[in-house]
Amino acid sequence: MQKMETIEIRSMTAEDVPQAAMIEKQNFTLPWEEKSFVQALEKKETVYLTALDNGKVVGYIGMWTVLDEGEITNVSVKKECQGKHIGRRLLTALEEEGRKRGIKTFFLEVRKSNAPAIHLYESCGFVAQGIRKNFYENPREDGILMCKR
Repeated sequence: MQKMETIEIRSMTAEDVPQAAMIEKQNFTLPWEEKSFVQALEKKETVYLTALDNGKVVGYIGMWTVLDEGEITNVSVKKECQGKHIGRRLLTALEEEGRKRGIKTFFLEVRKSNAPAIHLYESCGFVAQGIRKNFYENPREDGILMCKR
């Protein structure tokens, strides 16, 4: 079992992108390409964080901000590291960074079938706000819109 003390959370850098993109491919049917991460990092209205274990990226999270709202776009943890509270730590760190930037409301979408993620978000104070019909592709599935104020 991995010790949590070895996990460092910091801002994502361009050097982290290849490893983040690999995790993205491992976990999503329509993954972001490396260039999408690079483009997101170049924007001042985004926050992207990585979780590192001994210098290796084991997870990441991203958010786009508009005024006092943040839309969480990506939360992903390497398959072999899931269940070790890395996602929770990333979410907490992102919320802290968002608050520093004046974010009062956080939004995200999650696949209706993704029970572990829904449980994580609910345990972190997110509440379901509605359903986005056919939001996801490959396979087509509804998304649950969740919000934390």
